[in-house]
Amino acid sequence: MVKLWESVAHFIRPVVYLSHNTISRVGVVLTTTSAVTLLLTYAFQLFGYAPNPYVGILLFLVLPGVFVLGLVLIPVGMVREFKKERRLGVLPAVYPTVDFRQREVRRTALFVAAMTAINVPIFAVASYRGTVYMESVQFCGQTCHQVMMPEFTAHQRSAHARVACVDCHIGPGAPWFVRSKLSGSYQVLAVTFNLYPRPIPTPVHNLRPARETCEQCHWPEKFSGDKFVVKTKFGDDEQNSISKTVLLLHIGGLSANRELVGIHGRHLGVATYVASDDKRQVIPWVSYQNEDGSVTEYVSTETPPTPELLAKGERRLMDCMDCHNRPTHAFDLPEGAVNRAMLAGRISPSLPFARKVSVELLQRDYATRLAAQTELPETLREYYRKNYFAVYNGQRAQIEQAAATLLEIYEGNIFPQMNVTWGTYPNNIGHTDFPGCFRCHDGSHASQDGRTISQDCNSCHNLLAMEDPDPQILRQLAGGE
Repeated sequence: MVKLWESVAHFIRPVVYLSHNTISRVGVVLTTTSAVTLLLTYAFQLFGYAPNPYVGILLFLVLPGVFVLGLVLIPVGMVREFKKERRLGVLPAVYPTVDFRQREVRRTALFVAAMTAINVPIFAVASYRGTVYMESVQFCGQTCHQVMMPEFTAHQRSAHARVACVDCHIGPGAPWFVRSKLSGSYQVLAVTFNLYPRPIPTPVHNLRPARETCEQCHWPEKFSGDKFVVKTKFGDDEQNSISKTVLLLHIGGLSANRELVGIHGRHLGVATYVASDDKRQVIPWVSYQNEDGSVTEYVSTETPPTPELLAKGERRLMDCMDCHNRPTHAFDLPEGAVNRAMLAGRISPSLPFARKVSVELLQRDYATRLAAQTELPETLREYYRKNYFAVYNGQRAQIEQAAATLLEIYEGNIFPQMNVTWGTYPNNIGHTDFPGCFRCHDGSHASQDGRTISQDCNSCHNLLAMEDPDPQILRQLAGGE
């Protein structure tokens, strides 16, 4: 036992001697204070403390960095002190003795050993917690508040609100995790030095293929059959007349007899395309692998591709994101948003011209979001005060609810600081508001043998009623005629 203590003493003599320098002492202070703070924070979290995004950055990213910096400074200071004394010729031939027979020395050594042992789990936990925090929705959506505000707002009201950002944007596996951190490093610099574009450009060209992310939950081969859809629309007349469009969507997939049917089934084949614009809204060339293995190329006769585009353009393998391009970060258009709000009763259809006035107010230009918070509700009140005074007096609550709803719609879709307004981000599902399906299914994409990509409406849906005030199909389903 005595020899063991002597061996330890011989080893730590230079450590004790050389650690008496300012840099090493600063390292000890940084490591100790950050370690104590981290331990206290972890203890608080056991009792439900949840830090806000900016405190989270400090606790899970900055403090662990300070902790590691302190650990690094301790040996750096010792090496620097060693070189300094050797250069000055004052380095002792034999370092001062460390006598473990003295109780104070033993206590100090045991304390240092214990703290060193504690540093290992602290570093491990801090690294883990930092990684977990960087993959949280809070970090992705709220840390860079202004930059990510449009995307975070849309995420919170979407069908994927309970899905973490990293589940789609990174997915499982180490390679894409590393790629995301490298990409994130540039994004941090872009935000720090105000170099990021406004609005954030889409589509994301280095996004992980949807088959590795979306299809972890959504299985396109699964037979989905048909979907019955009723779309309600309110008119611009004084009565806000209601009309309904009824569709039977042939979603399809892989049927029970192993045939590819419907929208999903037809697009499960290998399809490749070249777009002539960054937003992939103009597609002049499509290649499709048929069931027999042959390949057919379709070229647009309206916007034919240039030889240079075909030679150098990106040949993208079609996946979910080419149609479902806004599955989470979807932004409304004013007409659709108002229709849904009126259908839900949040904007009362009993208010004269409610639909027309609401859409007009949403389409106005407001200098800032703060200005909209004042001008939009007040303009709606003034409209009914001036034109329908009886309604203004008798339906004040409905007017106030409509004003609050319009403001909510506006603030959920318009972000002046990021240049996001109505229609900034096209939604490729359907073909009502944006080209969507008609980017390929426009009747002008033809093969060399004269075949065209189908534009037959019934291939994707049956139109059972079109803007009908009282569709017969709905009466029949309700047990009427």
